[in-house]
Amino acid sequence: MTELKIICNGESRLVSVNTTVAALIAELGLEQTQLAVELDGRVLTAEGLDNAMLTENSRLELIRFVGGG
Repeated sequence: MTELKIICNGESRLVSVNTTVAALIAELGLEQTQLAVELDGRVLTAEGLDNAMLTENSRLELIRFVGGG
């Protein structure tokens, strides 16, 4: 198997095997410093993104901080 099915922000997505959360964030063109990240119900720290591996049926939530007032 070369691809995994994950759920990212409620949508099904295919990613390569051995993809980390940090790699997916970069692939999506997002800045890690502007996100809150939850993987399978667990909030990840910025330091943990490089080590957090996506697996089949992982559920990932990427929440972007938006400024305003």
